Amino acid sequence: MFLTIPTLLTWARIASIPFIIGVYYLGWDMATKNLVATALFVLFAMTDWLDGWLARRLNQTSAFGAFLDPVADKILICASLLVLLEHGRVEALVALIIIGREIAISALREWMAHIGASRSVAVHMLGKLKTVAQMVAIPFLLYDGRLFGLLHTRVWGTWLMYVAALLTVWSMVYYLRKAIPEIRAKAR
Repeated sequence: MFLTIPTLLTWARIASIPFIIGVYYLGWDMATKNLVATALFVLFAMTDWLDGWLARRLNQTSAFGAFLDPVADKILICASLLVLLEHGRVEALVALIIIGREIAISALREWMAHIGASRSVAVHMLGKLKTVAQMVAIPFLLYDGRLFGLLHTRVWGTWLMYVAALLTVWSMVYYLRKAIPEIRAKAR
């Protein structure tokens, strides 16, 4: 099921990345760049929910879709973090924690699949909460202004990103604790 509607939406999330980054290379004023990048991010981040819903609704779930969906999320989040880092809206340590965790857990999942123990590192609610925190924090930080004249998005985005970093570490520890007994058992 390489070209189903849900899978095409996932591919669209990956294809959106150059557009979100490219906005910052246009000759527009920064407020316009921020607004367009935020709108693009929100639009394509919503496909994360939509592709899963459609896959279940249309009975178009597949192993490839299950593989590609989290990859698309990780690439979108990591690319957005690099944009935010370049513009001084996220701290390097926070970006490193989040990006490093994504690499480490992806490698762990690959290893666990190799040894036949992928169920022990299946997606957990902590990982989902981490993703939600990131998907809310990033558009706040991309927008970088007052929303409806009231809410200063950089302040809220920064705090949400700290929450996301905390959930990132917590979920990584959770996955490692689940994987270590399996790794030890297979090493014998």
